[in-house]
Amino acid sequence: MRILMIIDGLPGGGAEKVVLTLSQGMQQMGHDVSLISLRDVCNYPIPDGIDYQVVTDNCCKPWRKLTELTRRANMLDQAIAANEQQNGRYDLVFSNLHKTDRIVSHSKVLSSERLWFCIHGILSTSYLGHRTGLDRWLKKRKVARVYQEQNIVAVSQAVGSDLRQNLSIQPKQLAVINNPFDIDAIAQQAAEPCELAGQDYLIHVGRFHPHKRHDRLLKAYALSGIQAPLALVGTGDEQHINVIRKLATELNIAQRVLFLGFQANPYPLIKHATMLVLSSDSEGFGNVLVEALLCDTPVVSTRCPGGPEEILENAGMSHALAELNEKSLAEKMAEIYARPPEINRQQLLSYGLQPICQQYLELKK
Repeated sequence: MRILMIIDGLPGGGAEKVVLTLSQGMQQMGHDVSLISLRDVCNYPIPDGIDYQVVTDNCCKPWRKLTELTRRANMLDQAIAANEQQNGRYDLVFSNLHKTDRIVSHSKVLSSERLWFCIHGILSTSYLGHRTGLDRWLKKRKVARVYQEQNIVAVSQAVGSDLRQNLSIQPKQLAVINNPFDIDAIAQQAAEPCELAGQDYLIHVGRFHPHKRHDRLLKAYALSGIQAPLALVGTGDEQHINVIRKLATELNIAQRVLFLGFQANPYPLIKHATMLVLSSDSEGFGNVLVEALLCDTPVVSTRCPGGPEEILENAGMSHALAELNEKSLAEKMAEIYARPPEINRQQLLSYGLQPICQQYLELKK
């Protein structure tokens, strides 16, 4: 089978990592996988055997924003047509992330029977959360227009419900497929040397973005009374990072908060941590929770819209969920830190790479 993945660049993010993991898994199962990136940004290694192509837009004309979607869709169509002419038609095409989806929705060569839009997050939170009135209504219509009557893969039940209930989207087909994890590869990478091994510390892994709520995390950490350092792994807007640094100073915890930046292999840091904390307002799935549990590291998460509640309930760890405020999160952090739960790895095998890839491949009718 020939499969095409399309994504708006490959910076250090969870959805980007999922796309690469899926691509590698399908390729290892004997399928021909191509990956098109719409920006020349890549912080991850491209797996061997993947046909990787960058289709960038270098238009500098004053009116470029007005024609961006159709112009970039035409460029994408040309690249796809050239590839198909040389190597044969793609059987399945997966578009990932909303910016990509907006461009792909204008494609003239991708027919709806083979095209699937993969939704990795809670779109109503991401695109409507801060909007009110007419602005909210217009944005809701704009987002819905991309996905109405289209084939959709949602990474959690919550993502699928959000599309229908909060965005009034009626998909042509909706498949709920959780994110995949190469369990053996994670174990191998986690076994590599760790600069903090042997120390008692907490960890948060995620980009610096308002939805990740580093502010809630730091306030909860200060309230929890835990003296072990808190390691923050991830990158993002420098201005936002500086705001979080300033908050750490104001809370008198700056000396215990470690800003470790982007880590190509965060697994040793996750494995040796005493606990991983997720403080988000929403998570499409919550990859890092599964990754931590696979590394035998206890977790605490906010009971935010998205996958965390599903993941922890499936793992029999619903007691590790906190409400969406720093007081509840602080209490849960102190509780799990004092009495770490036993982790049942057997419950995590359903997230393995091969069974998840198989669910994607079965979308070909």
